[in-house]
Amino acid sequence: MPKFDMHCHTKEGSIDAKISIKEYIQILKSKGFTGMLVTDHDSYKGYRHWRSNLNNQDAAVDNFTVLMGVEYDTCDAGHFIVIMPDGVELQVLQVRGMTFKALKEVVHKNGGVLGPAHPFGAKSSSAMFFNKLMRNFDMLSECDFFEAFNTCETEIANQAATICASRLGLPCVGGSDSHKREYVGTAYTKFNRAIRCNNDMIDAIKNNDISDFGGQEREFLKKHKKRNSVFATYGFRSYNRVLGYIFSPFRNMMHYLAMID
Repeated sequence: MPKFDMHCHTKEGSIDAKISIKEYIQILKSKGFTGMLVTDHDSYKGYRHWRSNLNNQDAAVDNFTVLMGVEYDTCDAGHFIVIMPDGVELQVLQVRGMTFKALKEVVHKNGGVLGPAHPFGAKSSSAMFFNKLMRNFDMLSECDFFEAFNTCETEIANQAATICASRLGLPCVGGSDSHKREYVGTAYTKFNRAIRCNNDMIDAIKNNDISDFGGQEREFLKKHKKRNSVFATYGFRSYNRVLGYIFSPFRNMMHYLAMID
């Protein structure tokens, strides 16, 4: 039964990650995983590093499926995990700051799927702590799945995500959201069918061919709790909006190109 970690950050692709994609694969293989979804922040660099330097070239990572995803920073609804079809690497998904509505349109127009990452997690970047979705929770029914288990979140946050997904009738996935080696492989998603490429995973999610998800939440320390402070929450949101504004001319052009046939 295919077993994937659906939320993985690599040091080749995420500035805040400290583990290489090669080491990531080796640890996951040792724990019985058959694949991973690389979800670096607004970037495909980690996946591209695997594709260019490791794929079919390194025996240590043979017989393991590495899929291309991204964790996208919207300007108004937090972080979303995005999975596009094989060969579709849109520039606009590598420039933070789209609205949730624009992101959804781009992803679906180009055959992909998306779902909120850690929807009840850190207040700075989780969908259910943004006014847009607080006022209209049903907007998330336009997504394709929920990340209903995230190692970096509390048991209560993961339970709330699972309940919300059930009410919306959306399939659930689990991911470790690992940035350090100690959390790699602490969350999983099991599928009922073979997953060998992005198209397989998209089809499995659309048909809810997911047999199980879950894992082990990390121990919460003082430093972890500080992420929900007023300074941390609004400091990150302001940072995200400023960068989004700076990149807006380029992003708007890429958005237009992604929406035309």
